[in-house]
Amino acid sequence: MAIVLYNLSVRFYRLIVGLVVPFNEKAKLFVIGRAGIFQRLEKDFTAIKNPVAWFHCASLGEFEQGRPVIEAFRKAKPGHKILVTFFSPSGYELRKNYSEADFVYYLPIDTRENAKRFLNIVNPALVIFVKYEFWHHYLKETSKRKIPLYCISALFNEKQRFFKSSGGFFRKTLTYFDHIFVQNEKSETLLKQINIHQVSVAGDTRFDRVVDTVSNPKHFPLVAQFSQNQLTMVIGSCWPADMAFLYPIINRSENIKFIIAPHDVSENSVRQLEKGFKIPYCRITEATPESIDQSQIIIINTIGMLSSLYQYGQFSYIGGAFGDGLHNILEAVTFGLPVIFGNNNLEKFPESLALIEKGGAFSFTQQAEIDAHFKKLSTDIDFRNKASEHCKVYIRENTGATAKIMDSLTQWNK
Repeated sequence: MAIVLYNLSVRFYRLIVGLVVPFNEKAKLFVIGRAGIFQRLEKDFTAIKNPVAWFHCASLGEFEQGRPVIEAFRKAKPGHKILVTFFSPSGYELRKNYSEADFVYYLPIDTRENAKRFLNIVNPALVIFVKYEFWHHYLKETSKRKIPLYCISALFNEKQRFFKSSGGFFRKTLTYFDHIFVQNEKSETLLKQINIHQVSVAGDTRFDRVVDTVSNPKHFPLVAQFSQNQLTMVIGSCWPADMAFLYPIINRSENIKFIIAPHDVSENSVRQLEKGFKIPYCRITEATPESIDQSQIIIINTIGMLSSLYQYGQFSYIGGAFGDGLHNILEAVTFGLPVIFGNNNLEKFPESLALIEKGGAFSFTQQAEIDAHFKKLSTDIDFRNKASEHCKVYIRENTGATAKIMDSLTQWNK
């Protein structure tokens, strides 16, 4: 019965996506990206003689989680072809030209027929799913063919369906993995409690990724000029819900500069953002040395810069907690910036809770709380420096997941 309900839910999801295509750009990309996909796969893979390593990522966040392993695998196994698949357009559309992969595709919807056809065409020598998305038919068929199958950077919590009394079908899906590399001991314990023993703690590969960024950041001369010899706060991936708390702070701050990178950089969104400012600002796309000197705010109305912008700040705010979820705080923390963020659903982001406990991060729900955090970080240099050191130590203690995973993969797949 469970498999029937699963198949119906997958097909129903596909039907709903198709119905909203005329009204939703993401749904349109979802459907168009999968049109004729098997014909394109056959064209690409028919003549492939090299072994294929297939990495699947749900979306952009999971891709960034898997990226260090993909790139380490490329170096360790140069004879393999690498296929990266995405479920979501937000991952595929931004990484479809990813240079470290030989092929980047959408994953066809998870039906038994699609899984068999996909595996027949690609014929992978190795399959790695990153963090989330446990597609039953793909995993079962891969296991049935005795293709080495791994999950990396997985993260589990007791609220997930695997750990409910009615979750037998989903627990069965986890048994298809040859090994699951989890981020923390809590995840390992939860899996072993449901008799999933092919598991080990490797850590979070994102730490390795952000350390690489810090070791070789991009440099932006205008931003360097803007922040030079000035206390600077970097506001990353902010939404309107975040800005509602930040506008009062920004507008009354006289001796602090702000680098603001909104999550949505569309023209309409940036215009709405600008309406809340009462102090001079400029956009990075229109900035000149003269306008930079006259501005207290620089708006990053383009993508691809944020991960390196934290080098120009002394503390930061990371958005998203009042919406779909807290955005990546590790990029800021790796540069040694203490971080402030909202207090919603932080259990999904264990690094946020760990950093709060260590004194490198600060959460809030009310305006008075963020005001207090901001005042402490902006005026108490000793406090800010200690918080910065807590951040750096936390990063040092948590790097190395990629090496652990690669050591195991290369041993099991010689």
